[in-house]
Amino acid sequence: MASVATATDLFGEPIEAHPTWFTPAAFLSSDFAPSTYISSLRSFVPLETLATELKSHLTSLNSDLIDLVNRDYADFVGLGTRLAGAGEAAARIRAPLTELRGKVASLRGAAATQLVELRAGMERRAAAAAARELLERMLDTFHVVSKVEKLIKELPTTPSDLSGAEIGSVATDGSLQNLESGTSSRITQSILLERIASEMNRLKFYIGDEKNLPFIENMEKRIQAATSLLDNSLEQCFVQGLENRDSNAIYNCLRAYAAVDNTSAAEALFRKTVVSPLIQEIIPNSSNNQTEAVATASNDELEGDYRRIMQCIEKDCKFILELSSSANSGLHVFDFLANSILKEVLFVIEKGKSGAFSPGKPAEFLKNYKSSLTFLAFLEGYCPSKSAVARFRSETVYAEFMRKWNVDVYFSLRFQEIAGGLDSSLTGPIKPVESEGKTQKLLLKQSIKLLESLKTCWSDDVLVFSHSDKFLRLSLQLLARYSTWLSTGLAARQAHSGDADWATSAPVEDFVYVFHDVSVLISELSEDFMVHVRQLLSSCSDEVTQLVRESIAQAGKSLQQLLPIILDIMIDSIVEKSEKDLKQLKGISAKYRMTNQLPVRHSPYVSGSLRPLKVFLEGDRSAYLTKDATQNLLLASIEKITNRYYELASDLVHVTKKTESSLQRLRQGAQRRVGASSDASDNNISDTEKICMQLFLDIQEYGRNLAAIGINATDISSYRSLWQCVAPEEKQSVIAF
Repeated sequence: MASVATATDLFGEPIEAHPTWFTPAAFLSSDFAPSTYISSLRSFVPLETLATELKSHLTSLNSDLIDLVNRDYADFVGLGTRLAGAGEAAARIRAPLTELRGKVASLRGAAATQLVELRAGMERRAAAAAARELLERMLDTFHVVSKVEKLIKELPTTPSDLSGAEIGSVATDGSLQNLESGTSSRITQSILLERIASEMNRLKFYIGDEKNLPFIENMEKRIQAATSLLDNSLEQCFVQGLENRDSNAIYNCLRAYAAVDNTSAAEALFRKTVVSPLIQEIIPNSSNNQTEAVATASNDELEGDYRRIMQCIEKDCKFILELSSSANSGLHVFDFLANSILKEVLFVIEKGKSGAFSPGKPAEFLKNYKSSLTFLAFLEGYCPSKSAVARFRSETVYAEFMRKWNVDVYFSLRFQEIAGGLDSSLTGPIKPVESEGKTQKLLLKQSIKLLESLKTCWSDDVLVFSHSDKFLRLSLQLLARYSTWLSTGLAARQAHSGDADWATSAPVEDFVYVFHDVSVLISELSEDFMVHVRQLLSSCSDEVTQLVRESIAQAGKSLQQLLPIILDIMIDSIVEKSEKDLKQLKGISAKYRMTNQLPVRHSPYVSGSLRPLKVFLEGDRSAYLTKDATQNLLLASIEKITNRYYELASDLVHVTKKTESSLQRLRQGAQRRVGASSDASDNNISDTEKICMQLFLDIQEYGRNLAAIGINATDISSYRSLWQCVAPEEKQSVIAF
């Protein structure tokens, strides 16, 4: 019988078949070693692929195990009952395990006891080391105090008391080396003081946080006495060094002050000994000299005082400033600029010229403020680096000095002064200001005041550079106020309301001044004013200057938008005057109705229709208009006048035709009733034709008047419409009789 073919025979290996390199039977070998197996495969099989295949095989084994348990579940459950002697084997194993557990617990307890004893021993050792260290520090403290007292005894009460023998004894102590034979007593004393100061610094380190110890408390009086003697001797030596300009002695004293961390004392002594007499001679203290204080009470100017103070600093203070800022001097902890010089200057100004800080007099305040900034820049010139400048500016006295200058109040006063002045000028009527022997671009006092206010904001006598953003905002507010004043007045003029008297009461000719001034202001903002502001802000970033330029340009655009409105007001006024003459053409119908009279010349109103425009253009004020503005005004006025002429003529012809048609119907009805013929009346020229003849002559003359002022009438659309109204093609032959 033929065997049945399986799926594997038909389709090859099953889907779950392993690769040829993976042999699960290898795991059953007694000598199977995982490391050997992996090393034999990793040369041609990636580890990731091998791990994936192993995980797949593990999943397959777990599945097979579950299948076996489920298939023989009853046997699996009864497996434990079938194990013969399992209980006895467990009992035999339990006794050794219990014994082993006891031994482990005993060893653990012994180890814990030893650990506790070891830790206690370490703590006792650490305490002994700390006690020994404290004892050594106390001994060092005692030795340092004794050494300081010995050195202080060697210190002479005055520099002249220090003899050569004493100098030799100090040198043999090992503290001073290589002293030259010509070293002065003051220098020797300063060197000794520097050594004492360094020992006091060591003493401070040894004491540290142990001030409450009985040993330290017992020595407190000795330490205080030594400190007091050191301070007095150091002060005396430093003052004598300053008085005699002894740079070596000063240097050693400063190092001593730095060693004991008492820089403020040195700064105060320099201020008291050198700076204060010089400054108070320049600016007398009101509490010390009432007569000079009264004499200078009315003069709070600081520029001259600062100039003299800078000369004194250059002459009498430069040596110590250069000494304290020199490289590798170790004296950078001192700040004589701020804590000696600037502090004394601030004190003297507060006492002698307190009015200099008052912004109540803006001009004097600004002058003093700028002089103070110049003085601070002079002091910063002695700073050797940018970090030194930053440290100088971070000092408390620097911040206090700057707070004295209340620039915000100054700006508020300037704001009221400048903005109030412009507001006052905008309350009156518009009228040109007579030039006093000098040419001026602007004509109206309002415009002149605006430009003066803008220039004032950015003048050297008003502007504070640190508040330039506020002055820029004030400039934009001035422009907005002027623009609002103009727009409100122009709107009132167009609406014929009384909201703005200056605009409703002003003659149309005055708006030429308004148009001219607005044009000049726009040009000024984009040229001279813009250039001036950008020059003042040249130190700012490009982004800032660009924003400033855009903000000023935007203000100029708001004024630019008012020019067409001003031009429309002038045009409307001219058209309104011309319309009064054009309305006289309504009298033509009364002249020719029901009469045999024929037109032979143009009407008188034609000559007056363009007279207001000619008078306006030929007036003196029109010279203030640009050529483009004049041309725009001329064309727009002609267009509106001609359009109004067309409307009036069209209405007249329409009404005349309508009236004549009604009369014609009545006449024909009456003739039919009496049986009369209408041939005679048909041959007569109608009233409409006579009126059109007159309008024809008038329009011809109007065209000649337009040509006289340089306008081609045929280029005007309303003029062509006017011709079509009075002279249609079917009647041109009759009209042109």
